[in-house]
Amino acid sequence: MAAVAQRRVDKMEENRAKLVAAARKAFGMTGFANASMDDLTAEVGLTRGALYHSFGDKTGLLAAVVTQVDGEMAARAQRAGAGAASDWEGLLAEGAAYIEMALDPEVRRIVLLDGPAFLGDPSRWPSQNACLSVTKNLVERLIAEGVMKPVDVEAASRLLSGAAFNAALWVAANDEPQVVLPKAVAAFRLMAEGFLA
Repeated sequence: MAAVAQRRVDKMEENRAKLVAAARKAFGMTGFANASMDDLTAEVGLTRGALYHSFGDKTGLLAAVVTQVDGEMAARAQRAGAGAASDWEGLLAEGAAYIEMALDPEVRRIVLLDGPAFLGDPSRWPSQNACLSVTKNLVERLIAEGVMKPVDVEAASRLLSGAAFNAALWVAANDEPQVVLPKAVAAFRLMAEGFLA
């Protein structure tokens, strides 16, 4: 009986992964509003029932895709920060890398344009809160080391994370993203420097 239950769980996870992959492709190419759920489910050989069972509705599927893409963005930003000469430079590198990802067409469409439009306030997304947690740990360390002023960790972390996200939104929504990107990164760095001890 346990083996049958495990196979069922495995099949559900497999179907969920197929739907997320197909939705990611569709949302990235045509946008959330224009993606057809019938086309998406047919592409992976599943029914709408499988989609509703796994995600509740199309918006639930978007939330799963945003979580996946946003998680990958956070990992990319952390890798950019890991190569820096110091924790402070790492913090700046992470913010700049996050902003620069607004040039990626998939990130732009899914996370920065459709995500806020259809999922609401990004500060309530689980993926953004995971990013915030990483930033809090880094800010706490920088304050303890005397690199940053003794400021409220939560406040500083939310402002830094929010600044990077909003700068990325600006780049993503702009008709000339390559032109505004260096301005956004420079302003982010200047704002962050206000926290230096």
